[in-house]
Parts: sequence; C-alpha cells; structure tokens
Amino acid sequence: MSSIIVNPKNYTGHDLDNIFFRPLLTGPSAESLGIRILYNMPMPTVVQVWDRSSNVLTPYDESTGWTGSEKTSHLQKTIPMFRVKAENAFSASDYFSTIFELITARADVNMEDLSGTELEAAETELFRRAIAESIRMNLWLGDKGGSLSTGYTSFDGLLKIVNERSKQSLFQYAATNLTTQIDNYEISEVLAKLIDNASPRLKGLFNDGQVAFFVSPKIYSLYQNHLDSTFGTAAYQDYQNGRKQLMFRGFPIVEVNLNPAIGESNLSEDFIIFTDRRNLVMAVNTADSPGSEIRMWYNPDEMENRQRAVFAIGCDVLDDELVCTMIDAE
Repeated sequence: MSSIIVNPKNYTGHDLDNIFFRPLLTGPSAESLGIRILYNMPMPTVVQVWDRSSNVLTPYDESTGWTGSEKTSHLQKTIPMFRVKAENAFSASDYFSTIFELITARADVNMEDLSGTELEAAETELFRRAIAESIRMNLWLGDKGGSLSTGYTSFDGLLKIVNERSKQSLFQYAATNLTTQIDNYEISEVLAKLIDNASPRLKGLFNDGQVAFFVSPKIYSLYQNHLDSTFGTAAYQDYQNGRKQLMFRGFPIVEVNLNPAIGESNLSEDFIIFTDRRNLVMAVNTADSPGSEIRMWYNPDEMENRQRAVFAIGCDVLDDELVCTMIDAE
C-alpha cells in the first residue's frame, strides 16, 4: 500500500450538498450547535418572524358577510452572508497516517483491499470535522473587522453581535456587568433575574421547549457547584454520577466552550444569553454562492495533500425582544 494518497476528489452540485454539507448541517452535528440552522435557502437569506399574538379569526357578519382581515404583522430579517474559504494542508506522510488511522478504527474494513470508497470517506470525514469546528468557533467568536483579536474574521459572530447590542440597550434586558452580578449574588439568583426580566413574547414561548441559557464554562461550573452544595438523595446521586444535562427551572443550560481562543481576545470570557434557540440563526449556502465546491488533491511540488472548501455563511440574532443577557461588555 502506497504511503502517499494522490487521487483528487471534487464535490460540486448535488454531491457537494448530499455527501458533504448536508450530513454536517443536519442531525447530531447540527444539534450540537444548539441553534437554528438554515441550509441552502435562496440568497439573500430572508427570515420571516411572525407575531403569534395576531388574531387570524374574524367573525361572520349576517348583514354584510365576510370582511377583509388586516395584514398579519411580522418581522423580516435578512441574514448577512459572506463567501468563505476553508483550507487544510498536510505533509504527504502526515496526511497518509491520519487517514490510515481513521480507516483502521473501523472494524468492517479489509486492510488488504482498500478501495477508493473507504479512502474517500475517511478524507471527507477528516475535512468535515475541521470545518465543523471552525464553523462553531466563528459562529460565536467571529469578528470580521478584526478589532477584537479573536482570530476568527470570516464573519461577525454571535458574541460580537450580543456585545454591541447590549451596549446599545437593544435587547429586552441586558446587564453589562456580569462579573459584578456573580460576585454579589448567588448564581441561581442571577439566572432567575434573566427569567423574570424576559419579555411577554419570550415568556409565551416557554412551553415550546426551545428556550435555553447559553453560558460560558465558568457560569456552567458555578451552577454545577451550586447544585453540588444542595442536600438530598437526588443531589447525592448527581454528585456521584454527574449530570448529563443541567437545567434551571426547566430551561436547559448549554455550555459554550470557546477556550482558549476567547481568553486571548478582547471579548468577555463569561456570558449568559437567555433566549429561544430558534432566535439564534446560522445560514449556510452552497447552492447560490458562485464557485462553491470541495476539492481534495495532492500537490507533488510541495509534497502536500490539500483540502479546500468554498461556500457562503452568516449568522444573526433575529429578534432583540426575545433576548435577555448578562455580559461584561467591552
């Protein structure tokens, strides 16, 4: 078996969608991000946010018959999209050993007869993992202007958006002194304050099961310690066995671990965002973005294996009224 992988692979059109990006942006991979993902919606990507308080029922008038109803009020938001390129480069020997390790981890592969299918699947999985992690980090730490020194400049991420709108008091509730809050109050009191200050519209979404806390590792740990300090059989069992999912008053607490990059940036390391998951949106497009493709090839001049992807991506907070947050705004 050769120690260099030289066969080129290209994904465009339906293959780009079905083989590479759709498995990345649907199912468990998408659920791990914990937010709403829009894939291959027409560009520009416009999202309609309907006001569920509108009454669409009108009575029948015996004398005049039916009357026309008023236009339903709704918020329309355009997600800013940016063309990006993802690229990996490996020395030929490093690339071979990495791909070989992925293949040998599978029990159903005949190592004496590796077909192109197994190689292609392993190469695709390697690149897909790299793109998934870069998307996750850019989603939260993205800073297109580069002023926050996050190291992720493809598009503006959620923390930059939250930081700027918190300082401008655009959210329903925004405290810009998180450190002071957690120094002066129990973590349970801090979380309760966000729930209490939620807008009536956000409270109306509580029963949908999509409202959650998105928190930094420090906040997650503080709440974990708070639960460990309680008494009772259930608390003792949790202390022994750990907790698969932290909840506060029925709302999931989602840990967003951005270390070590966030510690090297000018963004607040700690944050709490209380909102509906569907209000945090990431859009990815490979259909309407010119030149979208996946390429994997061997460069004999440099003795390198390279992987490249071109697509469009962007994110936004749809409705500021559905957000309560605490952060140390810069």
